Amino acid sequence: MSCDPKPPSNEPAIRVVMMPRDTNGQGTIFGGVILSLIDQAAYVEAVRQAHHRYVTVKFKEVEFHEPVFVGDVLSLYANATRIGRTSIDIHIRACARRRDNLEEVVKVTEADVVFVAIDEQGKPTPVVKQ
Repeated sequence: MSCDPKPPSNEPAIRVVMMPRDTNGQGTIFGGVILSLIDQAAYVEAVRQAHHRYVTVKFKEVEFHEPVFVGDVLSLYANATRIGRTSIDIHIRACARRRDNLEEVVKVTEADVVFVAIDEQGKPTPVVKQ
């Protein structure tokens, strides 16, 4: 599976070297660790679009295609796909550059995340680009 960066951003929202503390009993990285990174990458993109406080309200289907190993560099690319009145939909692609073969980059997963902008009282507030 290819994992070429796609417009509008060729730069990852975040890039992380996967460490032994994040492994499960099979010796691969926990799916929950990757989900947490997806959430963080989506937040980076949401704030890039409009500076607000956000809460995650929805993860759409997430299917893991490839395992991630200790030492792999995981890059998460984020693109806003819809900006609503109070919400932002963000598409994430997670790609792993293999530690043993730096030329090998595999698509680990993709996800769509929905954030809602909130005010100081935690109530939805309009998304306004600043």
